[in-house]
Amino acid sequence: MEFSGKGGISTESGKLELLRQVAAGIAAQFGSSCEVVVHDLSRHPDHSIVAIVNGHVSGRKVGDGASAVVLEQMETNDPEPKDHLCYLTKTPDGKILKSSTVYIRNSKGKVSAILSINYDISKLLMVEDAVRELITTQEPQPSEPERIVNVNDLLEDLIEQSVALVGKPVALMNKDDKVKAIQFLNQNGAFLVTKSGDKIAKYFGISKYTLYSYIDTKQQEEKQA
Repeated sequence: MEFSGKGGISTESGKLELLRQVAAGIAAQFGSSCEVVVHDLSRHPDHSIVAIVNGHVSGRKVGDGASAVVLEQMETNDPEPKDHLCYLTKTPDGKILKSSTVYIRNSKGKVSAILSINYDISKLLMVEDAVRELITTQEPQPSEPERIVNVNDLLEDLIEQSVALVGKPVALMNKDDKVKAIQFLNQNGAFLVTKSGDKIAKYFGISKYTLYSYIDTKQQEEKQA
């Protein structure tokens, strides 16, 4: 989805206003179970949501932070990301959503905003389960869907994933283990979260100086390779 070329909208504020209109239109078309979110990537990830319709679906509001998808785009800054369409997400309170993420580019081709659509299909899945019992005998369990979380919850999840990656509790980690865990956090956008450095350093029992030296270790290895 682009807004460049003749007759297009020339300003970023104009693009965001158009996205707000699009969000309102999509939500009106599909009803209160359809949440539509506009993220402005020029903002800090803690406050990237500039428009949201039917925010009760995920419990978010204007001014809230980025999801994992948004953090990933901010971290990688992929110049040509592919729209992520029709995948499952899960809210903290257990709702199952059918989601799509559309990347919006500016006149230079850089992704400057994200339009996300999240449709609550929880009730439909209940109906599907009831019908399945009537028409089938056995079927494999569906895989666990991705979760929609607020940015602070996301940091907690990333820390847990880093510990799981190493395979031992922090108390038993040596330097190499901690370097591995912290590099995982860096690669997955954890340090985009406000004051994440303080929290991560405290969690791993190291100073902030040591924390950033562990990140630099990977960068130096890549330069030497």
